[in-house]
Formats: sequence, C-alpha cells, structure tokens
Amino acid sequence: MEVQLIHEKWSKVECDALLVPLFEDQLDSEGLAQEINISQDGLLSELEQNGGWTGEQGENTTIYRPRGTKIGRLILIGAGPKNLYSEVDYRALFMSVVVSTKAYRLPVLGILSVGSPDPKRMARCALEGLMLGVASTVDEYKTVERPVAGVGQVLLVSEGSEVDAVTASDLERKAGVMATATNDARRWTNEPGNIMSPSRLADQAQKIADSSSLDIEIWDEKRIEKAGMNTLLGVARGSDEPARFVIIRHQGAPSSDSPPGVLIGKGVTFDSGGISIKPSLHMEEMRTDKAGACAVLAAMQAISRLQVPQNVVGLLAVVENLPSGRAQRPGDVVRSMGGKTVEVINTDAEGRLILVDAIHYARQLDPAFIIDIATLTGACVVALGKVRAGIFCNADRLCSAVQEAASKADEKVWPLPLDSEYRHDLRSYIADIKNVGGRWGGAITAAKFLEEFVGEIPWCHMDIAGVSLYPEGSVVKGATGFGVRTLVEIVSDSSLYPE
Repeated sequence: MEVQLIHEKWSKVECDALLVPLFEDQLDSEGLAQEINISQDGLLSELEQNGGWTGEQGENTTIYRPRGTKIGRLILIGAGPKNLYSEVDYRALFMSVVVSTKAYRLPVLGILSVGSPDPKRMARCALEGLMLGVASTVDEYKTVERPVAGVGQVLLVSEGSEVDAVTASDLERKAGVMATATNDARRWTNEPGNIMSPSRLADQAQKIADSSSLDIEIWDEKRIEKAGMNTLLGVARGSDEPARFVIIRHQGAPSSDSPPGVLIGKGVTFDSGGISIKPSLHMEEMRTDKAGACAVLAAMQAISRLQVPQNVVGLLAVVENLPSGRAQRPGDVVRSMGGKTVEVINTDAEGRLILVDAIHYARQLDPAFIIDIATLTGACVVALGKVRAGIFCNADRLCSAVQEAASKADEKVWPLPLDSEYRHDLRSYIADIKNVGGRWGGAITAAKFLEEFVGEIPWCHMDIAGVSLYPEGSVVKGATGFGVRTLVEIVSDSSLYPE
C-alpha cells in the first residue's frame, strides 16, 4: 500500500473515495462541513433535517460523485462531539468505515486531515485504522466469494501545512508495522482449536522468529517436564495435544547482559474448563483463550521490526485444556517450577497455573520487569465490562508506565488493587496456596495468586478477558488484538531499564 502526503483543497483531490471526519453540530458554524454543504447545494442541511446525518461517532454517509470534484465517493464520517474529540478516535473511525465499505474497490483512497494538536499521531492513527479495517480476520474459512478491499494508494490530504514534518515513508512504516502486528494477533487468536493447536502456535512463532531476526527456543513436553514446569503440564494432561513453551529473544541493547523486559502470554488454544467443564453456551469463543500469547508473539515481531533498542524476551505458555481420563482433577496438588505447591480447586482456573511456571522462568533472567497478559477471569469483565483491561502491579513506577504506554497505544486499562487481605482467600490446608479464592473479587485473587510467584521483581498483570473480542453488534468481528501496541510501547520506555 503506497502512502502519499499532499497539500490540497479537498475539492481538488482526485481519488476514488475521500474520507472526511465531521463533528456533531458542525453545520451550525463556519468551517469544512458548511463548505461541503454549500458546494453540494445544501445537501448536508437537507440530510440533517431529515435525520440522515447527525455526526454521531461511527456514523457514515456517502455522497456519490460530489458536484465540482473528481471524487468518486465523498464519505462523511461522524466524529462525535468536538469537545470530546481526540486523534485516537481516528483509528476506530477509519477501521469501521473501511469494514463497512469493503465491497467497494477503491484503488486511490483519500483521508482528509482535520485540525489536530498532534498531526503525526493523527495521521498514524488514521493509517492504522485503515490497515486494520482492510484486513479480514473472521471469514477466511468461508467457501463463497468474499469482498476484498482494493486499496492500492492512500492520500493523506491536508489543506494546511500541519503535516509537513511527517514523511510518508516514516508514517507508513510505523503504522504498517503496528497494524500488521495487531492484525496478526487478531488472526492467530481467531483460529479454531483444531487449526491452531499448541504445536502449531509454536510453529507460527518459529516462522515469525525466522522472518524477524529473533532468537527462539521451543520446548516440548520432555523439556518442560525436565525444567519442573508441573503446573503447566498439569493443565495439558487432559489433551492429546502436547504442551509447548516458547522463548523468543530480541537483542536490541548494545550489551547482551543488559537486563531484559520480559513479556509473558497465556496461550490456551482451546479451553473447555477441563474436569470443571464450562457451560456449552459460548464455549466456542474459548478458541480465543490464547489472545495473550498471540499478543506477545505479535508484539515481539513489531519490536524486532521497529528495532527497539532494548533487550526483550517473550514467553509463550501454550496448552489445550480438555477433560479426559488423564486430566487434572479438582483437589490435586502440583508442585510449581519454583517449588511452591498448589492445590487445584478448579481446573477452569488454568491460565494462572501455566503462567506461574513462566513467571518463575522469567525470574531466572534477572529481568528489569515482567509483564504478563492473559484472558484470565470473567470477574474482570464483571468489574470493568468490555471497555478496559484490568492491570495489577506490585510497583508504582511500572504501573504508571503501563498506563502511559496504554494511553499512547490508545488501549484502555484500569489499575485494580492487590491488598494483602485478598491473599486470605487463597489459603490451603494441604498446600502452599490454592488456585482460586471465594466468589468475590475473583480478578484480584487471581492476580494475588500470580503475585505469590513473582518475588521482588517489578511486575504487572494485564487481564484482557473483557477486551480481547469486539463487543456484540460491533462492525468489526472477532479478536481485537488488544495489548500488542501497549506491549511495544512499554518495552520502548527506557526509564524502566537500569542505566
């Protein structure tokens, strides 16, 4: 996809479609909306009076072959109230528009820039939204012909000079790397369990490493068992699909001895709940319980391609959780890699079991910090809905850095507590700890369980259960790829590494 920056009046641009964001009530004042309205003989006023245009966020209206222009389609995009507007809205806006116009063939697509305090960020968000929208992520197994968006060239159109300092190649590279990584995470997460087994996800990691100059180790079950990762293996016991533990290394710092940032992803390629089997309603969505591992793998790909100047290690703990005569039982006691014993109360609380062995491995790397990301608890969805991911941190500096990184990445998070009182619910009479607490505060007790294995290393747990899938009714379907951009931003923060 070719990207070109041009300074031109919107009406003079020659393209197959021009995307124009407009605010609510913008017709009431002088400006772009009024200019478009006048040039089209009051068409916008007529649409507004008839309820055909409100400017609400996500709304779009198409004017075909607008008078006095060489534009095939003028697509007006509702940007919502002006006082709430942010450049970050561009990503979602343009993604939704491209998805809704996917049946069109648009070889030359224009994007009109509006006034912005950060034109570079605005342009990047617009491009990322476009690229995210072009990618098809949920219908590749349909045998009928599927619409493919034919966008060959993108024109970033500015009537002023606010994007002069931004080069098209720089924009395209950064937006392209991040959008590609996010789309890859979405695609891998959406893959059915019969297609993306633990071994196949490991094979995918090998392909990414080979194409991105990353070092990789893939441990099979014999190697995992030799390392003492019994909590990970316990989850995998019920499935005929063998577990995998994947270690991916990016050497970006001048010295290989520089402490790395470590990213850990939960990779349950299908989660039936094991012996504590889930209800059948929506169980098919449990193919996406690998979203954390997919986010880490995609982030490592982007980290390498963007040449982040830090050492980073990505760890993927990958299993399938099924019931069988060999499956782990409620009441079993297993010894983790670090030596602590765990009483398994619920086999559907499996994500935290595979993560603790990965956390102990990460501790041996003497890392600057550890971030784990997982679709861990329904309780986090109850607490925060499908808008924000929950984050739990044992260090204030890291917590602030994660929030800053998420803000830059336009991914919403919210810090939740780790008070010591929550640990009481995890007391076991026959082991060091049990894997679930009581009914209340389930997302917090899950995080407290993980914290037990962290030690003094700065650590953050991201529970993405509520944000890993687009909400029902959304124009975009399936996995969101949440966390990819935030993880890249976190590891790029030089203040988190010792000098």
